[in-house]
Amino acid sequence: MAALPKKKVSSKRRGDRRAHNALTAMKTESCPQCHSPKLPHHACPTCGTYNGREVVKKETAAKKTE
Repeated sequence: MAALPKKKVSSKRRGDRRAHNALTAMKTESCPQCHSPKLPHHACPTCGTYNGREVVKKETAAKKTE
């Protein structure tokens, strides 16, 4: 037999236990080169730059169609 609660857990006590489970939105900042949103301390997914230099080679849409 598993252990069973002796009394009902009140909604306040249940809510206090769940108080730290809330989700938060991811923090973003704008890229200094292309001004699109990006994660801090990550290379920009749009232009591929980090700390003022290109670290990820990105092909433009014109090169992809050729």
